[in-house]
Amino acid sequence: MKSLFDAVRIGDIDLSNRIVMAPLTRNRALPGNVPGPLTVEYYRQRASAGLIVTEASPINPMAHGYLDTPGIHSAEQVAGWRKVTDAVHAAGGRIVIQLWHVGRISHTSLLPEGAAPVSSTDRPASGAKTFTRDGFVPVSTPRALRDDELPGIVADYRRAARLAMEAGFDGVEVHAANNYLLEQFLRDSVNDRNGPYGGSIENRARLLLEVMDAVCGEIGAGRTGIRLSPLTSGNGTPRDSDPQALYNHVVERLAPLGLAYIHVIEGETGGKREPADLARPFDFNALRSRFAGAWMVNNGYTRELAMQAVAEGKADLVAFGKAFISNPDLVRRLRENAPLTPPRTDRFYGGGAEGYTDYPTLDSETVA
Repeated sequence: MKSLFDAVRIGDIDLSNRIVMAPLTRNRALPGNVPGPLTVEYYRQRASAGLIVTEASPINPMAHGYLDTPGIHSAEQVAGWRKVTDAVHAAGGRIVIQLWHVGRISHTSLLPEGAAPVSSTDRPASGAKTFTRDGFVPVSTPRALRDDELPGIVADYRRAARLAMEAGFDGVEVHAANNYLLEQFLRDSVNDRNGPYGGSIENRARLLLEVMDAVCGEIGAGRTGIRLSPLTSGNGTPRDSDPQALYNHVVERLAPLGLAYIHVIEGETGGKREPADLARPFDFNALRSRFAGAWMVNNGYTRELAMQAVAEGKADLVAFGKAFISNPDLVRRLRENAPLTPPRTDRFYGGGAEGYTDYPTLDSETVA
């Protein structure tokens, strides 16, 4: 019987256990959106995770949507991330970077020369907010990307994947979840285009699949993963009218690529695992049955649920988010069934070491 604490190989990456640190935006990058010394220490502390997935990292200057998020599109950013990966590897860990384009979830104050955000549509995300120097503010109205601009987006994902390898990462995770750019093309609740990237499921999935082909072609499918969120309705974005058909198609088309893993958020991101307003239950098993690679699950997993999911073969990997913020030694705590330190929610976004690198380990609690 498989255990949450077993070693496992996913694609071309060997992991010491099946516990994953989920991507967590913390808004602590230095000027130029460069990871700094605090970020190095933050990830080093959590290197006992079988795999770390970094906070989402924009692939180009127009991909940013939140204040002080570290990018992966400049030489300075690559150098900053190299210090992170060196520290994690020295501590025995494995780390991949999450490649991000926020699309319309952005604000003109965060973009070059005050440009409008870009998306599949020119409709704003109603009610959505983002984090700027003035705090949380409504997102700006986007500009719809032209079809002839989309090859440039694909090329930026390819380049970001190449830069990730230069920065020493073990792989990349393409962020196609939480209603950012790639999901803005996927969902018919947002995508109101005509032509090759709008209308049918096949057309709406085209950009995502072109991105994945490009990334796999650049660094190898065995070092490439993807994150999906079929039921998340946040960021001012309703669900697709038929999420089961949409995501069945996406996973079917991803399967032949031979990805290292698919990372699926079950239910609402950070919310209910089975949203009450669904017209009919969503069958996540139908997705998994279409994919032969490693299956990573996420959303509200406790120690007991995670152990059960792996033991019963429902998942190969389990990602934990908030628990890793406040428990740098989460793997040990889960193994020993030790109490967890609660996070300081007022220090999630922005700031310094407080609520970031100052959480205790079991050893430091014993000494105290």
